[in-house]
Amino acid sequence: MRIPSSRYGAGGVFTVLNPATGRAVTDVGLADLGETDAAIDRAHRVYPAWRAIAPGERARLLRSFASVVEAHIDELAALEVANAGHTIGNARWEAGNVRDVLNYYSASPERHFGKQIPVPGGVDVTFHEPLGVVGIIVPWNFPMPIAGWGFAPALAAGNTVVLKPAELTPLTAMRLGELALEAGLPEGVFTVITGKGSVVGDRFVTNPLVRKVCFTGSTDVGKGIMRGCADQIKRVTLELGGKNANIVFDDADLEAAAAAAPGGGLDNAGQDCCARSRILVQDTVYERFLELLQPAVEAFRVKDPNVEDAEMGPLVSAKQRDSVAAHLEGADIAFRGQIADGADRDGGFWLAPAVVLPRDAADPVWSQELFGPVLAVMPFRDEADAIAKANDTAYGLSGSIFSRDIGRALRVARGVESGNLSINSHSSVRYWTPFGGFKQSGLGRELGPDAPDSFSEVKNVFISTTY
Repeated sequence: MRIPSSRYGAGGVFTVLNPATGRAVTDVGLADLGETDAAIDRAHRVYPAWRAIAPGERARLLRSFASVVEAHIDELAALEVANAGHTIGNARWEAGNVRDVLNYYSASPERHFGKQIPVPGGVDVTFHEPLGVVGIIVPWNFPMPIAGWGFAPALAAGNTVVLKPAELTPLTAMRLGELALEAGLPEGVFTVITGKGSVVGDRFVTNPLVRKVCFTGSTDVGKGIMRGCADQIKRVTLELGGKNANIVFDDADLEAAAAAAPGGGLDNAGQDCCARSRILVQDTVYERFLELLQPAVEAFRVKDPNVEDAEMGPLVSAKQRDSVAAHLEGADIAFRGQIADGADRDGGFWLAPAVVLPRDAADPVWSQELFGPVLAVMPFRDEADAIAKANDTAYGLSGSIFSRDIGRALRVARGVESGNLSINSHSSVRYWTPFGGFKQSGLGRELGPDAPDSFSEVKNVFISTTY
């Protein structure tokens, strides 16, 4: 496994740990304020040349980047297993998602159309003008895909990018920065800066050369970024927290819904803003659903993430594991999953999945985003009660509805205040459809055909024909 090298270090050193073992993987140098400003300045200086590249050539370079990522899928996946504790199957998908997103947005430079608008006395046309330098702040839960969701459409629209990975999980982003250069992207067009959020991330907000900040992370930090960007009228895209509902009606295929529930809430050890961690079950089938859910959770394969059939690995850090475990103290735990033999339970950051029966809607396991392998189950009476309980949260990112009555499912989907809903499925993210949240789950949309629009300004030009 190739460990990428850090080009920074004036801000100190951070030791990256393997979550499955707790052992050190490598030390990564951290940028200080001066190094951060220098990287932003380089991106600003190369921006005019990058935006001036012919659309077809920019498209070719993005396809080349995708091809280089494709050639390094297994390497990137192994790095993510060691760096973030993701299962090897998930990590391969995540690296492949970076490739797919690059390929998808490589079509954009030649198709980012303006409009010709009918006006009296002349011709009116619009252009999509890039913003300049875009700062992207990536979380630790999905380091590769979320990086790609930001940098691919930003580069396609003609911007340059500076990207800060999370301190805990910087390695795959660092490697992607190296692969971008191998693919032929000019130096400074895509730069990965390792460092603390309080240094690098804050400087993305305050440096006037950065014209947009994309942030994925906690709602509290996102609010601070939004406040800071307001001083410069700087654009933001925010993808923040989630406390998502999985609504199961009495006419659903209960066996299928129960079998799917662990994957919907325990994937990536529950460290997923889209995790369906609140399960709402119609009261007439509540007990039966719990009977079906127990064997599904107990069979969910929690094991060494390097093993091919692993479905869940460790949490990302001891701090995260301990935070989630603290919420289980005193909780009414109905049953738990198991950690398979072979996992380093003593050294790694492991926590067995838990299914909890909350006392009421104010119970922290029901109301707070725990970001761990915890499913909370509560009954509801009817459609109106299901919608009310699902919406009783500050968040609104995703959710699922299980019912054989598609009319009912669509009514409920329209009533639930979330940005991404699935019917008889837990799918949340497809790179060709928009992704983002309602309420305190965020601002703006990523992915989908319109993503390059959020990295550009519309310029209107009127040409007089009567002059």
